[in-house]
Amino acid sequence: MAMEDWYKQLPIVTRFYVTASFVITAACSLDVIEPKSIYFNPRLIFQHMELWRLLTNFCFFGALGLDFLFHMFFLIKYSKALEEGSFRGKSADFFWMLLFGAVLLTSIAPFVNIQFLGSSLTFMMVYVWGRRHQYVQLSFLGIFTFTAPYLPWVLLAFSLVLRSSPVVDLLGMVAGHAYYFLEDVYPRMSGRRPLKTPSLVKAMFPRSDDAQPAIVIQDALGAGAAPAAPGAAAGAAADVALRDPGLQPEQHHLQAQQPLQHQQQQPPEPSARDAAHAAAEAAQQRLQPRIPPQSEVQQQPVHGS
Repeated sequence: MAMEDWYKQLPIVTRFYVTASFVITAACSLDVIEPKSIYFNPRLIFQHMELWRLLTNFCFFGALGLDFLFHMFFLIKYSKALEEGSFRGKSADFFWMLLFGAVLLTSIAPFVNIQFLGSSLTFMMVYVWGRRHQYVQLSFLGIFTFTAPYLPWVLLAFSLVLRSSPVVDLLGMVAGHAYYFLEDVYPRMSGRRPLKTPSLVKAMFPRSDDAQPAIVIQDALGAGAAPAAPGAAAGAAADVALRDPGLQPEQHHLQAQQPLQHQQQQPPEPSARDAAHAAAEAAQQRLQPRIPPQSEVQQQPVHGS
């Protein structure tokens, strides 16, 4: 597949975020802009009104190199898996999730002294993806297997092994759990949905007609630890089969059989040829004279001449 075709096939929100991250990171590496002019600084944002820092700090992933490629691979995999999975046909809801995570991370960042929050936002996607794919089995470097909800914890432990700061990963897990609870757990408890996507946000995205996620999607997801700072990269591999998180395995089997059963219950419709043949036979029977039975003929009296 050509690079252009692959790029066009990315979902709209994922494509925009990846493009913005690549452009800003490349501009910093080429000295077009300086990283110190885009990092998160509350004083410069609110006192000097440098409001662009609220967005640009999420799009910088270090200098161009192996570490940057690792971050892009990690971002594309899980952002695309979410937008084409549980958010399929609902890009507005996916954008609203990222906006909620960005606002929550921005409100916490001044207390933990973090300048770039892109890795935390990516880790939030990993957490939500894991929670919505509870029965997916993952393998970490072929050493041991675990289910998807434990993926963030495995990556956090891997970061600690590499002696990276766990703050970035923990922030992403906090944001991811807050979204998961308010969007997936709390509505089932109370019947209210506090994170319902506003109509204004939905109007920004054309709704796809194919809004149902595929029953079975096979993919190979790469997993890796999101380092606290550029320069400390780590990777892990996982081969998984994605399923619609809203269905249990037995429900997938029943859902696949429902169209077949519905088709078998419907009586076969007569064809046009059969209908014309039946009409011709009926017309022929009406035109033929009635022949009395033999018994009626024998009972009639015979008159002599």
